[in-house]
Amino acid sequence: MTQDILVACAHGTSSGEGRGAVLALVDQIRAIRPGLTVLDAYVDVHGPELPDVVAGLPAGARAVVVPLLLSVGYHVKVDIARAVRSRPETLAAAPLGPDERLADLLAARLGEAGLGPEDAVVLAAAGSSNPQAAQDVEALADMLRHRIPHRIVPGYGASASPTVPEAVAELRAEEARPGAADDAVRVLIASYLLAPGYFHDQLAKAGADAVTAPLLPAPVIAQIALDRFDAALARA
Repeated sequence: MTQDILVACAHGTSSGEGRGAVLALVDQIRAIRPGLTVLDAYVDVHGPELPDVVAGLPAGARAVVVPLLLSVGYHVKVDIARAVRSRPETLAAAPLGPDERLADLLAARLGEAGLGPEDAVVLAAAGSSNPQAAQDVEALADMLRHRIPHRIVPGYGASASPTVPEAVAELRAEEARPGAADDAVRVLIASYLLAPGYFHDQLAKAGADAVTAPLLPAPVIAQIALDRFDAALARA
């Protein structure tokens, strides 16, 4: 009997540190599920490219493409969907987010960054022109609000508004309104990005007082990916 295959599909990055973080995540998936064939693939910047990985899968093997992406967007709806349609016995799993465990991780990252009781938070996501992506980020923001009693505003790196700098400025303007406390409230950016790379680097230029580390490394993300894999097989 041919074993199922998990294709872990990430965006791709020119950052060596970012590539290393994704490959470490793929290795964590393999470590949690020994015997499962796990292949890495990418939709942009570098290879191995997803269409090539899917085309090279063994005939008759059932495969699940698991997006190592945090929300629905173009790469899920178009790139991954197209690759899945190109080969029988190939399924698409849901992206990693939104997920309560990611909210736990973001709350922990904010704690590591020194989140104070009066601080405000910008939840910084990559952004997409797909409305569902913004809904996914808003859902994650709601999960985070159940963990920390702070003002939280989503902001985006591209293709959606407000941008991260706009969200930071919005929070600063709110705190400067008449009647606000005399002490300036800090604004922290919660990086809702999987790994280091271009978008994460831009967060340091957005005018916030502090920026959290990306989500990786975090073993829980490997478990989320496997949960998405199992759910796709169960639906099939």
